[in-house]
Amino acid sequence: MLTPVPSKPHMSLGRVLEDLGDVLLEPVAVGRTTRRQLGGVVIHDPHDESDIPGGAVVLGVGVREQDEVVRLLRDVGARGAAALVVRSPVTPAPELRRAADSSGVALLGLARGASWAQLAAMLRTLLAEGDVGEVSPQTLGGMPSGDLFALANAIAALLDAPVTIEDRSNRILAFSGRQDEADPSRVETILGRQVPERFARGLEQDGVFERLYRDHTPVYVDPQRYDATELVLPRVAIAVRAGDEILGSIWAAVREPLSEERTQALIDATKLVALHMLRLRAGADVERRLRADLVSTALEGGSGAPEAIARLGLLGQPSIVLAMGLLGAPALEDDLRLVADRQRVADALAMHLSAVQPRSAVALVGDVAYGIVPMPGSHDDCQERSVRVASTFLERTGRRAAAAIGIGPLALDGSGLRASRDGADRALRVLLTNSGGKRVATSDDVHVDALMLELADLAAARGDVATGPVARLLAYDDQHQSQLVHTLRCWLDAFGDIGAASAAAYVHPNTFRYRLRRLAEVGEIDLDDAGERFAAMVQLRLLPRDARTGPPGAED
Repeated sequence: MLTPVPSKPHMSLGRVLEDLGDVLLEPVAVGRTTRRQLGGVVIHDPHDESDIPGGAVVLGVGVREQDEVVRLLRDVGARGAAALVVRSPVTPAPELRRAADSSGVALLGLARGASWAQLAAMLRTLLAEGDVGEVSPQTLGGMPSGDLFALANAIAALLDAPVTIEDRSNRILAFSGRQDEADPSRVETILGRQVPERFARGLEQDGVFERLYRDHTPVYVDPQRYDATELVLPRVAIAVRAGDEILGSIWAAVREPLSEERTQALIDATKLVALHMLRLRAGADVERRLRADLVSTALEGGSGAPEAIARLGLLGQPSIVLAMGLLGAPALEDDLRLVADRQRVADALAMHLSAVQPRSAVALVGDVAYGIVPMPGSHDDCQERSVRVASTFLERTGRRAAAAIGIGPLALDGSGLRASRDGADRALRVLLTNSGGKRVATSDDVHVDALMLELADLAAARGDVATGPVARLLAYDDQHQSQLVHTLRCWLDAFGDIGAASAAAYVHPNTFRYRLRRLAEVGEIDLDDAGERFAAMVQLRLLPRDARTGPPGAED
């Protein structure tokens, strides 16, 4: 029987693969079908020919043989399905690839160890996601989806012991009542929302975590191996898995080893906890991506911008755009820690702005976190207010955030958001390129610096190279390992002040005067001529950053 599970057809197959691909789903033969909009989840029954919704994901429960998979691909493809899921491992044989291509149906594998119930529940959750802030009525195991605290209390009742649910980093996601019946270690863990490092280190040294993540049965932790004044009660722990991925663990403070019935109850509970944890993660990811799409569309200013602005609740709101980036971040976009840092700081900015102005919209778009901040009231001081908001955020996060924020001009309505975003981008680029210690700037503050960067982009695109005096000085420095270009730059930056220029060059004023005379001779430049000074200054600003200074300590 093909049993339809209704859903909203707005989630693409590609987005589902992004959310579940590392946990539950493995692409086998996807081809160009990832942009297809999904319309529901159905469970395959060979004895039923019921209609299925267009774009359906078909769960091929019990389908294993290659010929059967090929026939099913063609059958569900003729009926408008978007994807077929069969149990892994699936060998991507040429016949399977051809059948997937010809039918237009993506072939996916259900990850080893994952259950069909987990997959069906997660697909229903993703396909039911709607507007930002929509509350889903879905329940899992009779409890509101994602309510780990209710689940912790239910498990505690089954085990007759206080329970915590933790992630892979030993952070507390939820805890049950009756924690006062445990010991000082559990109290410290609850108050700090994290397993104390000394206990985590001891558990790791004793191989507890290794057994926890290796076994599929509960692990018993004897308190006699630890400080008896703090860890008094034994612990029973079990890993929470989705397929082969460890999502976290459940810890119960018990007075004796669990009975066989309670052990089985704890094992069964992990499956439900996994569903709730996946729901929380997928729901947060989907909402985050949807908000990113809306913010990006609103800032692009195209035909879809008005609808995106309305869905964000910003229609008719005068607003300012903030653009935040990480200082000194490497260019490697596949650095997972860097991506996590960006998301962490973006989430912190969203929390900060929501306290200042609840209608603010924040999203990480690429490597920049954008904030659209409504500016009600007087428009005369809106730039000052926005600088104050951004500066307060960076002061609170401290230097660990290592972020900078560019601020665009006021957009009186949605049509002006694109210009505000462009201004914020220019200000941020200046801060990230050469901030001089500044971490917040408006587009007006750095207007000239931004123009110089854009002029440098134009020169680089055209292949322009230095000419005249600067070209001669560069050639001389390259041949003699000298610092005449750096000397000229220090002198121009100091407006001809020998004392300040020599200090910037880290040489004695007399040495600097000698170098200045030497560069005038080599470069054939009249330093008394305002036009020649301006031309040299512009060229120096357009040089690649690594060509602007010579090697420290080089002699002329």
